[in-house]
Amino acid sequence: QVQLVESGGGLVQAGGSLRLSCAASGFTFSSHSMGWFRQAPGKEREFVAHISRIGGSPYYVDSVKGRFTISRDNAKNTLYLQMNSLKSEDTAIYYCAASKLVVVRTTPMSYDYWGQGTQVTVSS
Repeated sequence: QVQLVESGGGLVQAGGSLRLSCAASGFTFSSHSMGWFRQAPGKEREFVAHISRIGGSPYYVDSVKGRFTISRDNAKNTLYLQMNSLKSEDTAIYYCAASKLVVVRTTPMSYDYWGQGTQVTVSS
């Protein structure tokens, strides 16, 4: 049974930091590229970051470049998103997702497996 379980969300003040984790099981984690998406109330799901199967070539949406860092530990089957200098506009539910595709994909339909999401709330 494929599972992606996000954790690490919470309430933080603007300028603060959070580290999200995504624990994967039920599939070959190292054979999938991984992404983070987010969805704010009333908005469509938005691409945040992508990382290759071996942990290289990180790719970010412009709004988080220089503030967020995506990484992975294939030995632990875990994906991370370090979020620094958080802003109120970062408030959303954050989802991790796995893709069989190698090339960076920013559309949700390119991903095969999804977690249930973790809430991040940034107070101004």
